[in-house]
Amino acid sequence: MTSNTATMKCDPYADLPAVPSFPLESSLVADGETMPVGQRSGIFGAGGQDVSPDLTWSGFPASTRSFVVTMYDPDAPTPSGFWHWALVDVPPDTTSLPVGAGESDDALPAGRHITNDAGLRRYVGAAPPPGPAHRYYIVVTALDVPTVEVPGTASPALALFQTVGNAVARAALVPRYRA
Repeated sequence: MTSNTATMKCDPYADLPAVPSFPLESSLVADGETMPVGQRSGIFGAGGQDVSPDLTWSGFPASTRSFVVTMYDPDAPTPSGFWHWALVDVPPDTTSLPVGAGESDDALPAGRHITNDAGLRRYVGAAPPPGPAHRYYIVVTALDVPTVEVPGTASPALALFQTVGNAVARAALVPRYRA
């Protein structure tokens, strides 16, 4: 099967129910900027260190009862993209994650990791194959429920599917990286 369409897929969040946005910041990653070396993958041989970036958010709705934090590459050469990181059950009084919080549950101020597409419960950095730059959607989703009822072995896709109707707001940073 061949296609004449562009290799870059659309915004993976565009078809979800619309929700308000809120500010999300990092001292390490920024919209449209190149993913720093530390946030690239060493596990997958991209010369990085698999260190999650610091994140700080504010201005989310008062109805927020928890957050989900994810990093997703919609441009990965698979029909389903690639989930690099997923945290669930982050309480509403947690409004930041330090550098390296994605190393393990012990490194988190709150919440828990679920399994990413590498089969790990931790942050795995950017590692695209040679070719065009990939986009890495780092997203904090505010939910109106205190917990996501999925096991630690659940995929990020399942966690977001189970909570799509509970999203009250969403914030995103989209750095890029090309091998």
